[in-house]
Amino acid sequence: MAAYVIAQIDITDPETFKEYQALVPATIAAHGGEYLVRGGEQVALEGEAPSSRTVVLRFPDMAAARAWHASPEYEKPLAIRMASATGTLLLVDGVG
Repeated sequence: MAAYVIAQIDITDPETFKEYQALVPATIAAHGGEYLVRGGEQVALEGEAPSSRTVVLRFPDMAAARAWHASPEYEKPLAIRMASATGTLLLVDGVG
């Protein structure tokens, strides 16, 4: 069953974050993941948006998403993201 990583972030250092954006797609693809949402306009229909940017990734299953996040190839991009943005990453099981 598909699993989704939902990132809700605020970029604090746009120049450094560009490096993250350049490095991370290959790491996601290597684990069978794909972007469904990558930033773009967001509108809160109810309440307030928790962050200024939302990204949604789909992976084949929870194990693949966890493997991506813990992978050696994501280690450097993760450090860059942590240095250039704040926010939350959620791993959610899909409906199956």
